[in-house]
Amino acid sequence: MTDLKDNARIALACLDLTSLNDGDTAADIERLCERAQGSSGHAAAVCVWPRFAALARSRLPTAIRVAAVANFPDGSSDIERAVADTQAIVDAGAQEVDVVLPYRHLAAAPALLAAVRRACDGLTLKVIIETGELDDDTIRRACAIALEAGADFLKTSTGKTKVSATPAAARLLLQAIGASPAARGHVGFKAAGGVRSVADAAIYIALTAEVLGPVTPQRFRIGASGLLNDIDAVLGGGDPPAAASSY
Repeated sequence: MTDLKDNARIALACLDLTSLNDGDTAADIERLCERAQGSSGHAAAVCVWPRFAALARSRLPTAIRVAAVANFPDGSSDIERAVADTQAIVDAGAQEVDVVLPYRHLAAAPALLAAVRRACDGLTLKVIIETGELDDDTIRRACAIALEAGADFLKTSTGKTKVSATPAAARLLLQAIGASPAARGHVGFKAAGGVRSVADAAIYIALTAEVLGPVTPQRFRIGASGLLNDIDAVLGGGDPPAAASSY
């Protein structure tokens, strides 16, 4: 049985430490990068606005990846905008793109995701489904579109809507990955929004292990900011500085 400290270690290793506040500054991102390299271990990645991706990359060791968001947070059907965001992320030297699927206009999603996938060839592509805004059938359709477009991760949420990650939504995304012969061996799952404690994270760790097997940063991520405070507390790392809510 996995104990709280084991879950804290897994959560840290799989953490996308995130700051996506409207008022983020360069100083905020520098502090974020410092926090990603704590005494308890390092996060998997930091996730920022495209305009801060180059700064984050310059402040982090190669072991910590940089992710940035595209078509965020509204999930527009504007392909030109989504590709421009993606190209900025690529040009900044980031390794990962978290793109919002146009969940209000699913008919536009295949073309938009295909264009983004081409624009970030070779990078990790996480597709945000925005599950809190959709019913179960629409979530399943969105997952199928994302997987067909070549998503490397299915991600629950932007964290900017009333409902973010839930265990029920996580199970739908994981089932979509597990049911796809082309995806189940390599596509990962990312829970984002509302994961604030190690106990919260443990739910998603267990669900991922149940469906995908061993939980590694290649198959599982958590998008969060405040979660790192609880991880440090559980692992005995002292009292870290309080972080403003970014999800």
